[in-house]
Amino acid sequence: MVETIYGCKWSLTVYQLLKEGVNRPGKMVKSVEGLSTKVLNECLRKNTDFGILERISFNEVPPRVEYQVTEFGQKFIRILDELEQLQDEINQLN
Repeated sequence: MVETIYGCKWSLTVYQLLKEGVNRPGKMVKSVEGLSTKVLNECLRKNTDFGILERISFNEVPPRVEYQVTEFGQKFIRILDELEQLQDEINQLN
């Protein structure tokens, strides 16, 4: 699971966008240069399947979908943040 999520270069970007309050897929694509709708949807699906993100559908016209980090996802992202800090420390030693 960690390899799949961490291996997707867009997952960390999506987490950052969610932290900044960007939770709609269309706005995410517009916010990040080089991110396509297809790749974003794949990334969001993987994160939802693993229980890191929750997809919320609103019964509106036009349809609206938003994503939010689950309680498990918050724990998972904290671990990823710590891994990133550890990598930074290792890089500083070299």
